[in-house]
Amino acid sequence: SPPAAVSQVTVRDALNQALDEELERDERVFLLGEEVAQYDGAYKISRGLWKKYGDKRVIDTPISEMGFAGIAVGAAMVWLRPVCEFMTFNFSMQAIDQVINSAAKTCYMSAGSIAVPIVFRGPNGASAGVAAQHSQCFAAWYGHCPGLKVVSPWSAEDAKGLLKASIRDDNPVVMLENELLYGVPFEMSEQAQSKEFVIPIGKAKIERQGTHVTLVSHSRSVGHCMEAAAVLSKEGVECEVINLRTIRPMDIETVEASVVKTNHLVTVEGGWPQFGVGAEICARIMEGPAFNYLDAPAVRVTGADVPMPYAKILEDNCIPQVKDIVFAVKKALNI
Repeated sequence: SPPAAVSQVTVRDALNQALDEELERDERVFLLGEEVAQYDGAYKISRGLWKKYGDKRVIDTPISEMGFAGIAVGAAMVWLRPVCEFMTFNFSMQAIDQVINSAAKTCYMSAGSIAVPIVFRGPNGASAGVAAQHSQCFAAWYGHCPGLKVVSPWSAEDAKGLLKASIRDDNPVVMLENELLYGVPFEMSEQAQSKEFVIPIGKAKIERQGTHVTLVSHSRSVGHCMEAAAVLSKEGVECEVINLRTIRPMDIETVEASVVKTNHLVTVEGGWPQFGVGAEICARIMEGPAFNYLDAPAVRVTGADVPMPYAKILEDNCIPQVKDIVFAVKKALNI
């Protein structure tokens, strides 16, 4: 049989494709947020959707996160399927009461009688040159809260498959995208471009097979891990790179199986170190069956423990770079 067609698709176009397909598939789906309609989205994720679906399905909101997140949560409680875009997840702090107290806890508190099928999505973590109030990673914040599902895509395939799965899920899902990935093209298979392509929430993906050390990461840091793995491969060190895809529920089984194979673990994330995603992975590995297979302590690579500075050189030093990952791997392997 001929090889399946593979084409280059940016993360932006993958997200746009997913929204378009789900708006078309289910009339209960609608998108709301600042600038999502007539302006085609602040990041052009919703390009063309307002023209195609109109005012009822793609809704521009005032600059009032608490208001429009609350409207969206109420709509979800009566079985519409809102996609609520935050211009950056830093601004979701305005609406954290709605996300946590109204969306996340309602199914449990109603003994399962009220579902809240809503997606909160938008850029998360550091972009470039936007300082502390636009650069925080909220994976650990939202990953902390039962009642939410939290996904964090890297590639175009991740973005499309996870957004479609999130919209179809009957629970509140927080989808943490990365602005710096929007314009990045990835190879996307014919299968991934089909209308029925979804990626199951809660399943990690091994992006690169390796035998010496396990690198676990999510979002943009997966790309850095792939680059570090290529550098280390030239020195005879083979890294297994795991793309978490989902922060909650976390696929610890895939990480455990890899650690059993490689006997070494390095976690990589753009977020802060204290109570971070890497801290959780290390704790879970320590508590589980893979701990006895570790030949050295796990090493965390994280963002610096400071609010993000504005100056470019300081910003670069606050975000994990490829060289930091290479250094951490050599530390873990004692070479």
